Order: sequence, then C-alpha cells, then structure tokens
Amino acid sequence: MLKNDLILKAARGEKVERTPVWIMRQAGRILPEYRAVRASVKGFKEMVKSPELVCEVTLQPVDILGVDAAIIFSDILVIPEAMGLDYEMIEAKGPYFPKTIQNEGDLSQLSTDNMAEKLSYVTDAIKMTKSALNDRVPLIGFAGAPWTIMAYMVEGSGSKTFSKAKKMLYSQPLLSHQLIDKITISTIHYLKAQIEAGADIVQVFDSWAGVLSHDLYATFALPAIQKICNAITEVPVIIFAKDAHYMLPDFANTKASVIGMDWTMDIKTARQIYGNNKTLQGNADPCLLYADKDTIRRETIKMLEAFGPQRHIANLGHGVYPDISADNVKCYIDTIKEFNFKN
Repeated sequence: MLKNDLILKAARGEKVERTPVWIMRQAGRILPEYRAVRASVKGFKEMVKSPELVCEVTLQPVDILGVDAAIIFSDILVIPEAMGLDYEMIEAKGPYFPKTIQNEGDLSQLSTDNMAEKLSYVTDAIKMTKSALNDRVPLIGFAGAPWTIMAYMVEGSGSKTFSKAKKMLYSQPLLSHQLIDKITISTIHYLKAQIEAGADIVQVFDSWAGVLSHDLYATFALPAIQKICNAITEVPVIIFAKDAHYMLPDFANTKASVIGMDWTMDIKTARQIYGNNKTLQGNADPCLLYADKDTIRRETIKMLEAFGPQRHIANLGHGVYPDISADNVKCYIDTIKEFNFKN
C-alpha cells in the first residue's frame, strides 16, 4: 500500500489533507545529479533505453525535491520509433526524423504490432522504479497525444507552426485520420503495458494542441483522446493539452479524471466548466520560479487559494525550464506542502 497516495486521491476526487504536487520535467534538467548521469552516456536515447539509469533519474526528484509522485523518465517519441519511424535527438536542437510520413505508402510501413515488446525497456524501467520507490509515492506513466505525435512524424522536427502537419489535416484528411488512428492504437497498447508494469496514473501530453483551431482539434485530435480515455479504465488519466484553453468545455465530455492547465487558462472558468466532476492540475507559470523566494511563495499561495482545497493537483503550467534554480523549485514545492487552507 502506498504511504503517500495524495495524488491518486485527488485524481479520484477523494478528500485530501493538503494539495499534492509534482512537476512536469522534474526527472532531470534542473538537477546537477541528473546532469551527472546524463554526462555518463553518449546520447539521450541511450539513456532512455537504459532501465537502470531511468530508474536512477526518476527517483532523484522524489529524494531531492520531495514531490508527491515520480514520473518515469522517457520521451514521447518512443512511440513513432516503435511503429517503425526512427528519430534522432540532436543536442540543443531537439528531435529530428530523417524520414517523415507524407503519403499512403509511408503510412503502410508503420506497424501497431507488439508495442509492449518493442517498448519493453520502458516497462522494465517502470518495474525497477516501482520496486525502488518501495511504495513511497505513486509512479506516473505517460505518452504523447496522437495529434502531437503525428505533428512530429509529418513535420520531421519541432516547429513554431507545424504547418506541414496542419497542411496534411486540410489536404489529406483521410490519411490524417488513418495516421492518428494508428498512433492511437499504439498509444493505448503502450499505456496499458505501463499500467501492467506498475504505473499508478498516466498523463497524455498534447504539447502542440495550441497550434490547432477548435474545429481541427475537435475533428482530428479530440476523438483520439476520447478513445484513449475510454480504453484506460485501470488507473486515472490526466489530459494536458497545452495552449488549448478553447477545448476546456469539450474535455468535460471525456472520461479523463484530471485536466491539466497551462498558466494562460483561467482557474475560475475551469471550475465553472467542470464543477466537482474533474480534478484540475497546474498551473503556475514556470517563469515564476525565476523570481525571488518571497514572490514564489506569495504567487504559489495565490494559485492554491484560487483552486481551493480539493480536486487540485499542483504543478507548473508546462515543464520546468533547465536554467531554473533547483532551490527555487523546492521553494515552490515546499510552499504547497506547508500550506493549510483556513477552515
């Protein structure tokens, strides 16, 4: 039995004695201990595929920062690679796909078979990490949302506009639906394998939701999110669609337990939309953590009071930036853990 199950209680809508907290991208980046492990291997992908190293860096923020959950260290792009579309992680630039999906012939080369087997290095890491955590806190599994994965597979790299991927939505809608369907099937298999290996809760990252209009998101991206939420019944599901404030009402009709919010999303509006039916997660601006500690404490308490004492998982509105001080991150976390709502 978990010694600290605050995040799971909050996700299920159960009463919690305080607001739980974890941080997106907490496993790495800001911690010198992570950078030392990262420096010991040749490349990022080599690290992701080493269960021992993944276990080590996944545990670091639990031990050092005192967060209420671990999130398995991995990358959303393991899915396209397992489907047959290899990628490279270029230092200081990000992901690059030498080959992209452009037509039906490219699509036919992708496979949804044996995802658990192909991604066993992730599930092995989850098993190892669960054992090492020794029931201290829950372990979060994750995957990229199908639209975000499609965007990389078509664009070939990161982009401000993802205009190539959006062009396919407009000019080849049938191909786009078929590609998203394949990614969705693969993602469901992958998340179920993570849960079987020991993940207590899973998050679906739609990092590039904000480049789509409401109509495009509702047509192509939302049905895939709904399929994933419908399929994952074993543990709570968190949906985090960055910059997609326009989709908040639509997410009310999904079976997601938790809706992640970025810092541009209004807390009061979200509470009006979801009432007591969904837990909200977020949503401090990561740039707040560049401020002095008094400012961090003041703004963090303001955020907590706006969300209220129940059905809230504290987090940032996106991943922590690598040049932010770990001491400032700990100040944010400690402020949340020490805060008591007035009765």
